[in-house]
Amino acid sequence: MEGWTPTQADTRYGCFLPDLTGLARGLSAASLPAHYNSVPGARCKPFAGGETRGAVRLACDRALCQARAMPRINVYAGGALDRVAHLRGDAAWLAARRDDPRSRYVALWRGHCMVHGDDPPRAALLAPQSLGDVVDGAPLVALLGVDGASAYFAVDLSHHDDDPAEGALTGHGAFRDLRTVGGLMPANEAAMLAHARGLMNWHARHLFCGACGSPTEVREAGHLRVCVDAACATQHFPRTDPAVIVVVAHGECCLLGRQSKWPPGLYSCLAGFVEPGESLEEAVAREVKEEAGVGVTDVHYQSSQPWPFPASLMIGFHATATTTELRVNRDELEDARWFRRDELLAPTEGVRLPRADSIARRLVDDWLESASPGMAEMQRT
Repeated sequence: MEGWTPTQADTRYGCFLPDLTGLARGLSAASLPAHYNSVPGARCKPFAGGETRGAVRLACDRALCQARAMPRINVYAGGALDRVAHLRGDAAWLAARRDDPRSRYVALWRGHCMVHGDDPPRAALLAPQSLGDVVDGAPLVALLGVDGASAYFAVDLSHHDDDPAEGALTGHGAFRDLRTVGGLMPANEAAMLAHARGLMNWHARHLFCGACGSPTEVREAGHLRVCVDAACATQHFPRTDPAVIVVVAHGECCLLGRQSKWPPGLYSCLAGFVEPGESLEEAVAREVKEEAGVGVTDVHYQSSQPWPFPASLMIGFHATATTTELRVNRDELEDARWFRRDELLAPTEGVRLPRADSIARRLVDDWLESASPGMAEMQRT
């Protein structure tokens, strides 16, 4: 979307989210409680997604469910590194790996990742000798994992006022917003950069203890911060915020919404963060009700996407509407509409769908490609 720079808030409806990556092998698809489900005795129907080697199939009778993994790998997942959690506390091993010429570093500066080339863009994986003294004073070097004999680290160079790519790292690449290149990169490299960016963002926001306010220090090769106050000593582990995103169907129509800050005509799936004390399915029902005034049932997991901008996991669902009257919450949305299947297969001038590399677009496309009009009856083999 030329001329548009997304913000963190813009990702709420998935309009700038890359395609989902990775799929949980153990899923929960318990039925919604009665106050979310207006169909007496309704329960999750079979749903299958994916393309060639397998499918996710949720078959839920009250609290019982089964799942199979779906093979499709999406942007920012599918990483090839072994995260070797058991070696994060081994100081001698870490010191040896940091100087090993086979090791590689992912460099970040002011939230941007070092990338080289354009066709396609590739992660700039720097050898230790390439870094020189540019890492001196770096606030953090974190272990990402290993692949064979090579260890991979992330280093934050944000302590430099000037762009290191135009100084000590000239010729190695440029620091770029991962959202602009991630969907074009090899999957394992995009996943590695997403891991690095998410981890560095978490550290930047946890310099002080949330329990007592004292400074924290890095442990476990960048995967733990501990309060320095001995009387507190609270441990803080990297976390991510779960957010649900859903395409709601009713017969030959699906529900999409838009925010006023988005590019003209852009409509996307409804989404929102999971609140304390609710399941993912409940979060889907609440968000749709709050934002569009529509009730839903038959909430089916589709796939998930790491979204380290700064620290979210987008969890995609399909759902079936039990009501169709729209009561749009203008504090949340500028507009929400029911779109017919044929309208989205051939969008009219002035209507835009989410980016092709986004989870929102994948949700819409899966609905468009479904053989049956109602999502509760949809089954792809």
